[in-house]
Amino acid sequence: MADPMARMGGSAGRSLSGLTEDEAKSFHKMFVTSFLVFVAIAAVAHWAVWQWRPWIPGVSGYTTAETPALTPATTSVATTSTR
Repeated sequence: MADPMARMGGSAGRSLSGLTEDEAKSFHKMFVTSFLVFVAIAAVAHWAVWQWRPWIPGVSGYTTAETPALTPATTSVATTSTR
């Protein structure tokens, strides 16, 4: 079987992507770094959303997450608005 680079008219020292080994290593390093930064940001975002509103229910189910705690201020507003 013929060399794919010879069929494509490629030059020696280049891969199918058209990058030299040094360029490929540089691209790979930048790709891995960008991916790790993305994963870190995503992990922080998921943690923050979990702190705000957990998506797995507790022992009592979702009722505890859906029922806001009534403070005296909200209780007086709720009873006044229904009159």
